[in-house]
Amino acid sequence: MAGPPPRRAPGPRYKWVALSNTTLGVLIATINMSVMLIALPDIFRGIGVDPLRPGNTGLLLWLIMSYLVVTAVLVVSFGRLGDMYGRTRMYNLGFAVFTVFSVLLSVTWQHGTAGALWLIAMRVLQGVGGAMLMANSNAILTDAFPARQRGLALGLNQVAGITGSFVGLVLGGLLGPVNWRLVFLVSVPFGVFGTVWAYRKLRDTGVRPPARPDWWGNLTFAAGLIAVLAGITYGIQPYGGHTMGWSNPAVLATMAGGVLLLAVFCVVETRVPAPMFRLGLFRIRAFTAGNLASLLASLGRGGLMFLLIIWLQGIWLPRHGYGFTETPLWAGIYMLPLTLGFLVAGPVSGWASDRFGARTFATGGMLLAAGTFLALQALPVDFGYPSFALILLLNGIGMGLFAAPNRAAVMNSLPPDQRGVGAGISTTFQNSAMVLSIGIFFSLMIAGLAGTLPRALTSGLTAQGVPVADAAKVAALPPVGVLFASLLGYNPVRTLLGPQVLDRLPPDRSAYLTGREFFPQLIGQAPVPVTTTAAGKPGPAAAAGPGTPTGTAAPTGTGTAKTGAPSPPPPPPPHPRSP
Repeated sequence: MAGPPPRRAPGPRYKWVALSNTTLGVLIATINMSVMLIALPDIFRGIGVDPLRPGNTGLLLWLIMSYLVVTAVLVVSFGRLGDMYGRTRMYNLGFAVFTVFSVLLSVTWQHGTAGALWLIAMRVLQGVGGAMLMANSNAILTDAFPARQRGLALGLNQVAGITGSFVGLVLGGLLGPVNWRLVFLVSVPFGVFGTVWAYRKLRDTGVRPPARPDWWGNLTFAAGLIAVLAGITYGIQPYGGHTMGWSNPAVLATMAGGVLLLAVFCVVETRVPAPMFRLGLFRIRAFTAGNLASLLASLGRGGLMFLLIIWLQGIWLPRHGYGFTETPLWAGIYMLPLTLGFLVAGPVSGWASDRFGARTFATGGMLLAAGTFLALQALPVDFGYPSFALILLLNGIGMGLFAAPNRAAVMNSLPPDQRGVGAGISTTFQNSAMVLSIGIFFSLMIAGLAGTLPRALTSGLTAQGVPVADAAKVAALPPVGVLFASLLGYNPVRTLLGPQVLDRLPPDRSAYLTGREFFPQLIGQAPVPVTTTAAGKPGPAAAAGPGTPTGTAAPTGTGTAKTGAPSPPPPPPPHPRSP
């Protein structure tokens, strides 16, 4: 009997079908990395959990990081399985898995801690689908495009992935206030469409070597990386009397055990006949250097994203007329120049690197991004938005110039039968850096706040009539709660003091403490300036501008400053929509 007819080779248009489909897959996978950052307040309110209570800090962190950890851990394994059993087969399955668990996230019926645990579990399984998509998309494109066009194709795909992390911020801010379930449902129609489209149109065109799964390699790599990333997650949480958990024996043991398991993984990979990842690939200079550069770029990009969200939501936007409930959405909107820079520079640099080489564009892009970090450092706390937007635009251009040529250089350096696992390890470097950036930059911010925030909180609250005991109790809380409040768009003073304290204060002081001025002034230019009223009692200080010296009285309009000189009325607040 004659066998089945051979599958017809893809036509000349197939590469563009592969590019559009894999770009859609990577886009929705990366949107879901960040969409929850902005929508978390609405999600926690929807399931009846206060994310700022000390016991719920772990729930908050794992809801943010579970998806990141899973995608970082599994992309190498799924890339290797794609090399063995078919890259498009693994990719198509990833679309379906991602879509199913997006639906299950949106139909959560439980409340309280049980509801949060359900969401975390579903995020883990959604991350499995996301890992399948991200692990095989680059390999499918590398197989479909000739070498002279890979820079453009991989550049568009890479820029879509990086842009997705910023688009997610805006989508979360738009959909969360309407209904928190929409945050997850928004991916479903794209997932269904992408699954059907991928199943009908994508074909395996690469080399598929016969091999057996490397179970010991998969197990030791997954367990080791999970242990390291979990240790980082718990390291930024308070432990005992410490503001962070880096002295926690369990954290230290977890991270040390993770490093040991990764060392065992390296030994295993040199002994098995068909390793999950051939360590000899690191002898390829372009592969090693490209992945190291991608790790460092992702560290910088992840740290920038979290710092900007906290800066905008916790300080800048409230000082410019935005309520705390509005700041998550507008923080995403005001960061759009960063996304625009990616969208402009990524495809251009990919196209140009195909013709003139990758090194110049990748190196120049990173140097430009480094320069923008220095420019951000030079900005005052209460900056002008045009200069801030220009710096973000240049940063996006720099990152876009780097991303496409670097990924093309990494993928072009790989043998055809190792492209899936090579793309997986490259994505692992990138996704692990996001978790590392949270640990590094949160630790830096918490360490900085721990030295100044308790004293500023105590003096600022007592100056407004809060009893010393209550002020001291609030000041003793871990600074990580303040950071999470800023990240989530909460008014932290209202949350920390509670109605039992605020209701005992005069209405004007209670309104000032919970308004748009006190908290941004506190963390932006601590200690908070204090004024006295005509009766000699402490009164609310107006917001000091960026040039106001620390500790200088600001005019109140109701009495005199510290010197006793008459004070002019305060200027009117800025228009709520004025940048």
